[in-house]
Amino acid sequence: MLCALCHANGTPGNETDAVSVAAELLGKYMPVHTDAAGNLIGDTGVNGSKILLDAHIDRIGFAVTAIDEKGFLKVARVGGIDPVVLSCAEVTVHGKQKVYGVITSTPPHLASKGEKKAPKIDEIAIDIGMTKEEAEKIVSVGDRITMNGDLKMMLENRVSGAALDDRCGVASILRCLEILGDKVAFLPIRVMFSACEETGAAGAVAGGFNAEADEAIAVDVSFAKAPGTDSSIKAELGKGTLIGYAPSLNFEMSRKLEEIAKRDNIKYQVEVMGSGTGTNADDIAKLRGGKKTALLSIPQRNMHTAVEIIDLDDIESTAQLMAAYILSREGESNA
Repeated sequence: MLCALCHANGTPGNETDAVSVAAELLGKYMPVHTDAAGNLIGDTGVNGSKILLDAHIDRIGFAVTAIDEKGFLKVARVGGIDPVVLSCAEVTVHGKQKVYGVITSTPPHLASKGEKKAPKIDEIAIDIGMTKEEAEKIVSVGDRITMNGDLKMMLENRVSGAALDDRCGVASILRCLEILGDKVAFLPIRVMFSACEETGAAGAVAGGFNAEADEAIAVDVSFAKAPGTDSSIKAELGKGTLIGYAPSLNFEMSRKLEEIAKRDNIKYQVEVMGSGTGTNADDIAKLRGGKKTALLSIPQRNMHTAVEIIDLDDIESTAQLMAAYILSREGESNA
């Protein structure tokens, strides 16, 4: 499931491929549709105190801005890409057909003094091995480009690849529904795999407003400990989902999630944020006079690169905790 999600195209504003994959998976549990904002929406249609489960389905990438006289592609970033990680990166251009490309780099033998600093996005070029005339037959201005990074298993139940932010969140919600099983059809659940989070949460604002839910749980990724990271980062891979505490989140929901995790021996960690969370949760919480909103985050290393790393156990603990929380709202035990 995670491979299918992560290998799909789907940059902000053009999430169609990923939405198609997710729709097939989500459709096993409830009727689904896409809205005008590009979100994939699922709803059981059950009356009651509705809960919204959200994870964004877009991934960072580029948009083609020009094809130069030698056939190299010029680009703009679509989402928060750091130029430092781009030199010699492999990419896929999603034109009339998929085209393999490489971001160019000056060899160290030819670089002049001071040239090795990271270029600005509008200074990079992508080599697709074609002349301008050949490229124009396949690639158009506005076409999207994604970084290559096939999902690969590592040791200790970890995986590495591109687009884990936030396809792993999408996977955790699907896994939550799998855990709930036949009960899903009788629970007041709405699911939103939201568009455009990486460029400002437009999908969550539109879809969250229409959801008319009483509560919401947003699922995203957050920073895990790694060499060179800020010492204030405490989260660790494989130690469980991160329950968020922030002014934009509902304190009682966060506390309830902690209580349930302790009760059911679900691995969890705590993440405290002094202002906003930088996720869809901040926007969903303000909609329609306010929604009680909680945030669960999956710890991740190397965020916004082609080699993001997560632990599958953290997807599982996120799913288990969501399922247990949903059942607790209905007065049921997850035992």
